[in-house]
Amino acid sequence: MIGRRPRGQVVMTTGGDFVVFRPKRFELPVWAVILGLLARWTGKAVWWCLRHPIATTSTGFVIAVYIDYGWSGLLVPLVLAGAGSAVWRWKHEPSWWTWLAGPLLGRFRQAFVYRRVWREAMTLCGLANTYDHQTVLPELLSVRSDPALDVLTIRMVRGQTPTDFQRVTANLAYAFGRRYARVYSERPDDAPTRTGRWAWLLRLVDRMRFRDRPTVVYLVLVRTDALRTIVPPFPVPAVPDFSALPLARREDLRTWCLHLLATHVLVGGATRRGKGSVLWSLVRSLAGGVASGLVRLWVIDPKGGMEFALGRPMFARFACKSFEAMADLLDEAVAMMRERQTRLAGNVRVHTPTVTDPLVVVVIDEMAALTAYLQDAELRKRIAASLGMLLSQGAGVGVLVVAALQDPRKEVLPFRDLFPTRIALGLTEESQVDMILGDGARDRGALADQMPRWAKGVGYVILDGTPEPMRVRFSYLTDEQIRDMAREYPAPADAADILAQVGRETATEPVRVPLPRRPAAGPLIPDTLLNLLNRDTDNRGGERQ
Repeated sequence: MIGRRPRGQVVMTTGGDFVVFRPKRFELPVWAVILGLLARWTGKAVWWCLRHPIATTSTGFVIAVYIDYGWSGLLVPLVLAGAGSAVWRWKHEPSWWTWLAGPLLGRFRQAFVYRRVWREAMTLCGLANTYDHQTVLPELLSVRSDPALDVLTIRMVRGQTPTDFQRVTANLAYAFGRRYARVYSERPDDAPTRTGRWAWLLRLVDRMRFRDRPTVVYLVLVRTDALRTIVPPFPVPAVPDFSALPLARREDLRTWCLHLLATHVLVGGATRRGKGSVLWSLVRSLAGGVASGLVRLWVIDPKGGMEFALGRPMFARFACKSFEAMADLLDEAVAMMRERQTRLAGNVRVHTPTVTDPLVVVVIDEMAALTAYLQDAELRKRIAASLGMLLSQGAGVGVLVVAALQDPRKEVLPFRDLFPTRIALGLTEESQVDMILGDGARDRGALADQMPRWAKGVGYVILDGTPEPMRVRFSYLTDEQIRDMAREYPAPADAADILAQVGRETATEPVRVPLPRRPAAGPLIPDTLLNLLNRDTDNRGGERQ
């Protein structure tokens, strides 16, 4: 057995056919090792300070104040800052969250909540990849918080797409201890409108903040569910903005507005899931235009008036008992559409509502009763033909259709794809989510088939300009509020609407205010008949004398 040799020599040993070489070792002195470690740690500290300038500056400022003024120099500014923050929140809480509380809370949650479990969450959710025998993770860039949400900005691994994150949305929510999550390929909030002296500078900053970033994905986690409480009715605007009608509250506590102009709306949801909340919220947002004559509501309620009879004074036309009357109503809507097409062709491409040429909204509850479950086949074909014409050609001329139904299958609603705007409430099957909101909507976070029992009036909508769904809750109107609204905003009288109801429905026609009309350019009877009547009147006057 060969004894141990001193270090620094080359030793050769033979054992059978093997030759072992022990290389010469170079041993650094202890002081050199210590200097190398100090240089390494110093470099890491300098690099961390460069990457976190705000934290570095704040720490340096606190240390300098403590050295010069002691503990009192730290406590007095903290007390003053706390008082100023309280006053700021009291005066204008939205800006307080935007500029102070949101960034601070986001920094705190990024450091102590998300980074702590980031590697584990990304690996177990299947978002970690391997490259060159090393694990590569998506990078958490920032966290932005508000009273209800945490918005995580994540840089994807090269080769990933937002679809990879959307497939595991539910996994990510529960991985971070939340029930609801949403994945957006673009920034979920819109750039604010800037006014004032420094608006040009702020717009430049917003252009950089809201720029297109294809390598970044946004994960929205619902920290506090703001949709658990019932949403009260929104104020009725005197003149409705058809491009932004307030109907619901969003998860981020903002108001969701419906773009009704030149579109049709489909509302899908199981029974007792709040379809009435959506329809009545829409009627309330249009109430100011209904009273002024800017909007005419034509309502079809196949349930015998159980849903819409309370608001009868607001409806220009109403059919609830006779299916033949419902078919007549739709035929007259098609005739109005044809008349407007003839009149507006070559002048405009999109109809502009006026009092003399109002927006006509055909509201249909339980649409399946007309398209699938009606026993009279001839009447069912007639209704389907009218609906097909309205949905394919009516949006541009101001004859819109808003329909609600429970079963969105093609067998029940064959022209489902003709509704550009869709709302999904609580549903019974996974496949129904994609039927209403489009393919892949459920993978992008629209879990309408998993609605809890309390979530009546809660649904998913597609935001303008983005394919990702947003969870909202529509306002709820009680029966008394509907009656008060109907008394306060009745539809003005119109001879054509009154004649259309005669002999068709047993419901009594409500008392209405006359609809304002443009003054006629000339007499409504021929000149010869007018002269004859004037001559007869003069003769009778002479005889009396």
